[in-house]
Amino acid sequence: MVGNFRFLVADFPLMLPFSNMSAPGEDTFSNEEGEMEEMEASDSDDDGMEEEKEGGEEENKVYVPGREPLKPGEELEMDRSAYRLYHECQTGAPCLSFDVLRDGDGEGREQFPISMLLCTGTQAESANSNRLLMMRMHNLHGTGTEKEKGGEESSDEESDDEEEDDEDKKPQLELAMVPHYGGINRVRVVQYGEMPLAALWSEKGQVEIFDLKQQLEAVHSSTAMATFLKQQQQEATPIFSFSGHMTEGFAIDWSSKVPGRLVSGDCKKNIHVWEPREGGTSWQIDQRPFSSHSKSVEDLQWSPTEATVFASCSVDQSIRIWDIRAPPNSMLSADQAHSSDVNVISWNRSEPFLLSGGDDGLLKVWDLRQFQSGRPVATFKQHSAPVTSVQWNPLDSSVFAASGADDVVSLWDLSVESSDVGANTGALKELPPQLLFLHQGQTEVKEIHWHPQIPGVLISTALSGFNVFRTISV
Repeated sequence: MVGNFRFLVADFPLMLPFSNMSAPGEDTFSNEEGEMEEMEASDSDDDGMEEEKEGGEEENKVYVPGREPLKPGEELEMDRSAYRLYHECQTGAPCLSFDVLRDGDGEGREQFPISMLLCTGTQAESANSNRLLMMRMHNLHGTGTEKEKGGEESSDEESDDEEEDDEDKKPQLELAMVPHYGGINRVRVVQYGEMPLAALWSEKGQVEIFDLKQQLEAVHSSTAMATFLKQQQQEATPIFSFSGHMTEGFAIDWSSKVPGRLVSGDCKKNIHVWEPREGGTSWQIDQRPFSSHSKSVEDLQWSPTEATVFASCSVDQSIRIWDIRAPPNSMLSADQAHSSDVNVISWNRSEPFLLSGGDDGLLKVWDLRQFQSGRPVATFKQHSAPVTSVQWNPLDSSVFAASGADDVVSLWDLSVESSDVGANTGALKELPPQLLFLHQGQTEVKEIHWHPQIPGVLISTALSGFNVFRTISV
């Protein structure tokens, strides 16, 4: 962001010894009503920090992840004023992947409270303990920083009113779960006619399609939920499954141009394209795989503008562009796109750009008009561990987000130049001007998604649970 937030990263001052972030593994959905709960700093801790600052013993400073380790006894204090929205939750077993379902609440909505629908799947310790989950988060309010800045002492009556107001603002979660044998590697959803569908890659080595209609009804109605809970005692039955991959995989994507068209890739380099048949409950799958990769296919993305074109990335360090009208070989290729595994890609919805992230920790932006040159138009090295997820902001074509195994989510804006933000000093002087924000607090972030209907809202999943947030920089 340019202007008021000129330091480009969240200001996480070093504080001793208190951190108000929830500890990994702490159940933030522990109550029976399904209310979303958060850890808050106590008044006594706040007073202690003020006294410490006044005494001059410890100066607050900007902490840049990966630049210097924390000293023994040091913890990070979250600066809530850097967020417009921040909530966290857990679902029991960790979820490696999720997707956002579009809802009927409107496009471009920014008024609080907000609600959202997520579909996810677990990676439990035992295969028969996994679940396919529909999540409805609602009554999500902003951080309330403007109210907190008032600073004046309130009367007991005002305090009671504030407590009632806080009670009304408690975030809520509805969960509709069905058993699924095997850990779920990746989830992608689509609205196909009247059916909300989820495509799953699981450790069973199959790609399965599930109809989410009953789960969707259950999270919106207590009556439907009661009926759903009575019926869903057995493992969910997919409306269609494909076992032709012969091994498990992670790469899967629905086409935004052709309803019901799907592409899936496995850990043995093979890619298959699915074409929907009439009726909507079965698919025709070409048995001839797209097989130019020499190692595991890690991610797939359909072109948002060309119905027959998709991109892939692989452990073989390459990114390839394919046209389904000319199998089985790719039509364009960057063979040494990264120096190690290419984990994830994202196709810009309105510009001819492809974003990639790899085990080398690099983020690269590719201009598809110059793709054959094998040279990206931009390269960023901020993450200190493999990049696990990338996505362009669907509502702002210059903004993207990335996550890494370094427990950091980074936000970027390619439209920002050095002259826009002035001269950085200290720990910030070596940061790229395009870096907007560094979000922390989760353990092993696996996947991120922008909400397609709520500007600036980002959802991330990690071993420690989900975060839903919007920063002041986007």
